Amino acid sequence: MSETVLDVPEELPMLEGPGRRSPAGPFERGRARQTGLMTDDTSRIRLVQTVLDSTDARTLAEFYRSLLGLEYAEGDEPPPPGAPDEHGRDWLVLRDPGGGRQLVFQQVERLREPDWPDGPVPQQMHLDLSVASLEELLNQHERVLALGGRLLSNRDQPDPDDEERFRVYRDPQGHLFCIFVAERGA
Repeated sequence: MSETVLDVPEELPMLEGPGRRSPAGPFERGRARQTGLMTDDTSRIRLVQTVLDSTDARTLAEFYRSLLGLEYAEGDEPPPPGAPDEHGRDWLVLRDPGGGRQLVFQQVERLREPDWPDGPVPQQMHLDLSVASLEELLNQHERVLALGGRLLSNRDQPDPDDEERFRVYRDPQGHLFCIFVAERGA
């Protein structure tokens, strides 16, 4: 079996646009198409959901349900008061009421918070969320704290090298997420 090796330059160009700036890798630059790694729309892999491990899946699901306005998938709703929460001890799905994105919470026995920004337990992923203005970022900050989130970094005022304005938080289970300003027309 032969191995396909992609020629990736050390210095990658930056992609701009809504959301975070990120290095343009070989797929964004069309290199994958040249090497036969791209597929047509009928055979493309699609991202279905993001799954977060949690030692308390129900509590974490409630945090993101309240923060993002998501709804439980049928059968995953909280049980009546005093009833056992069978689904909350396994796997819970939240869906966007308009369709599309899903966030899933998987119950695990142990979970260690990443040491951000540096440390022996690196961040392996985080969620990027956006708001339309700095005013909305300030308003949502209060909601995040009231729901149990913790502020880690505040970049309301961009530095000269990076015009992005954002805040970095931990959710109640320690997962990192950012809320950044994605002003329209900027």
